[in-house]
Amino acid sequence: MSETVIPYMVKPHPVTGLPNGKFGIWLFLSSEVMLFGALFSSYVLIRIGMPHWPPEGGLSSEVLSVPWGTFNTAVLITSSITMVLAWASCKMGSLPRFKMWMGATVFLALVFLVVKYFEYSDKFHHDHFPSHDNFFAVYFLLTGLHGLHIVGGIIVNTFLLTWGSRMWKTDPEHFTNRVENAGLYWHFVDLVWIFLFPSLYLL
Repeated sequence: MSETVIPYMVKPHPVTGLPNGKFGIWLFLSSEVMLFGALFSSYVLIRIGMPHWPPEGGLSSEVLSVPWGTFNTAVLITSSITMVLAWASCKMGSLPRFKMWMGATVFLALVFLVVKYFEYSDKFHHDHFPSHDNFFAVYFLLTGLHGLHIVGGIIVNTFLLTWGSRMWKTDPEHFTNRVENAGLYWHFVDLVWIFLFPSLYLL
């Protein structure tokens, strides 16, 4: 029984000029842009329709923890750097260095989630649930959805770090393409947070 092989997973497709995997991830990211774009637009409409934001008074920076948000921003920016270094290690033919940098990326993502856990716990402790008001509804929706995307990235990157890295022995170029595609997704997730942080915590 012959094995079915998906064409153009390494070489560019003659029509799109991209390998099928990279073309697919760009299509997926386009849908993600529409998703978060719609949510950001809804947030803007809700906010400009409110006489005061947050509704209970004060400033967003007084309700949310700016130091923790700043720390998490630095964590995600650093994780983008380690993701690039993981991909560059593959391009240079070093699997051990790839594992080191990809491991760092996964670790930083977990740090981000731990910080969000403490942030959420503090809000729940003060009875600030999504049903409290529009401010917390928007906060939990946007950061929660972003957190789910972080979890998805952790799953993919952990797979590439462990079982998925077996492909390196048989098809290193294809494996490198997979790492690059995962990196595109990860950079998008980081970029979303760079918009979320000032929008929710500072403005």
